[in-house]
Amino acid sequence: MSIVRLVLDASLIVQLVMLMLLAVSMLSWVIIFIKWAVIKRAKRDAKRFEDRFWSGIELSELYKSVSAKRERLTGAESVFEAGFREFAQLRTRKGFDTMDIVTGAHRAMRVATNRELEKLEHHLSFLATVGSTSPYVGLFGTVWGIMNSFLALGNVQSASIASVAPGIAEALIATAMGLFAAIPAVIAYNRYISDVERLTGHYDTFVDEFATILQRQTHSN
Repeated sequence: MSIVRLVLDASLIVQLVMLMLLAVSMLSWVIIFIKWAVIKRAKRDAKRFEDRFWSGIELSELYKSVSAKRERLTGAESVFEAGFREFAQLRTRKGFDTMDIVTGAHRAMRVATNRELEKLEHHLSFLATVGSTSPYVGLFGTVWGIMNSFLALGNVQSASIASVAPGIAEALIATAMGLFAAIPAVIAYNRYISDVERLTGHYDTFVDEFATILQRQTHSN
């Protein structure tokens, strides 16, 4: 009773369940590796930009260098670019006081922050769904396989453990595959959600600090 033979001899429903779980597991691993690279790059870019931001560089000079690659901006750079662009535009218009200018820049940075968080959270809901539903899908395949095994006992004169063991074994493979798909997805989801929450706090802190700098700069001018 090799695992391959048990899978090949399983009923059609159980085989479909196994095939679906295998496909979901492979897709989950693809998403896990992609999100790992995306979040790692977001952390690195955020630290690199903040080091440059707090290095004492002129904000207008930093804005020129950042806006030159506007189509490729991510993370804190995108938040800074949106805030300073709105700030510069409102300062040239009449009828806006200091609070209106800073509030407009703050609002633009919040919108940019939400967009960045949407990118980071993209596909994480799929991992959560896989982690919560895969064991039940595998259990369905197991129940179906065991049910067929016991129904087959009605067609034999004498029942023995040897006659039902293959059917039960092939059914239990479905449960194992459900767990194999769910466990990595749950671990990755919890890890990435924690990373996204830390980045969210990081971006929120930067937005508040930058808004304070803009308000101070407006008053000084």
